[in-house]
Order: sequence, then C-alpha cells, then structure tokens
Amino acid sequence: MKKVAVLDYGSGNLRSAERALQRVGAEVTVTSDARTALDADGLVVPGVGAFAACMKGLDAVDGRRIIGRRLAGGRPVLGICVGMQILFERGVEHGVDAEGCGEWPGVVEPLEAPVLPHMGWNTVQAPRDSVLFDGLADQRFYFVHSYGVRNFPLGQDGASSPLAPPKVTWAEHGDRFVAGVENAALSATQFHPEKSGDAGAQLLTNWLHTLR
Repeated sequence: MKKVAVLDYGSGNLRSAERALQRVGAEVTVTSDARTALDADGLVVPGVGAFAACMKGLDAVDGRRIIGRRLAGGRPVLGICVGMQILFERGVEHGVDAEGCGEWPGVVEPLEAPVLPHMGWNTVQAPRDSVLFDGLADQRFYFVHSYGVRNFPLGQDGASSPLAPPKVTWAEHGDRFVAGVENAALSATQFHPEKSGDAGAQLLTNWLHTLR
C-alpha cells in the first residue's frame, strides 16, 4: 500500500482528497509536518481560493521547500486545482500579481470566457502517451475555476534539451487552458479528480501506480 501525504496548508478540499485516495487503495495522512510530507511515497497539494492566499499558506508550512526537495529527489508530487496553479511562476487575480513556486513557466490569469466561473463537467485533450489519462479517452472531469494558464511555453519551439518536455493536457472553456501537466515526478490537474467520479478515481489510480 502506497503512503500518500495530503499537504495541509490551510487551503481546503483536504478531506475529500483524503477519502478519494483511500478509496483507490492509498494509505493517506493529512499533514502540515515537513518530515511526514517528505517521507511519503507521494505528496498531494490540493488548493481552493485565491492564488496569493494559497501561496501565503504554503509558505507558512514551508511548502515551497517541501515540494522542491521532493522533486530534487525524484519523489512524486500531485497538485490539484489551485494546488496546480501555484506551481507556475505567477498568478494574477483581482489585480494582485503574486509569485508562485516557479516549477513551471507561465502565468495564471483570468480565463476569457462568456460565463465564469467554469463550473461543471468538461472533456480534456490529453497526449497519446499520457500516464495520468491512460484509459480515460473521452471522459469528463469536474472543474470549478475562473483562472487558468492559457500559455505554457515549456517544451515548445526553442533550443533542444536532453530533458523530455512536459506532457500537457488541455481543455476549452471560452478559450484553451492547461487542464493537466505531467513532468517527471511533478504532475497536476486543474480539475478535481476527487470530485470526478469513476474517471477521477482512475486518474488517481494511474498516479498511484507511478509511486515507487
């Protein structure tokens, strides 16, 4: 049984994430303790609310360092919703420009859509070689957000690199935005797998299978 820590930094959805992971066979601990978060087989970073407030809470539990140390050692991390957004360089919400963790280039900004928030079920366009979305073609996932990453430059045209580019999954609501990223040990989804029924459970199962 894989041991998964759900990082408690004061930004909701902890118990629903805990229950969803337990249902797919993980041993789950909700924690703000750095050692517990570092030692787990996998770390889940959930998040709801404003980008800047989430970053403030993350820094209060030394979350930026925890995420960085895990990734430096190739230890898996999964970000969910705002827990995905804070992995990017910056977030611009309500006129507040806040610094993120900087694991990926990109800016979290308002979606350009006639109706916001984007709330409800939506399909995604995943790469053929996606691990997270294996077996999930044409499935729908549950989104609740008004902000997203509309441009993800990493891995696009530019100098060649020995590192494999991230696998990026996209969705559309008014315009196109990043719905998921798989980048070595770091994965994330803009939607809530814990609220996405059988499809979300399969995605969490796929992630658990990547844990060593």
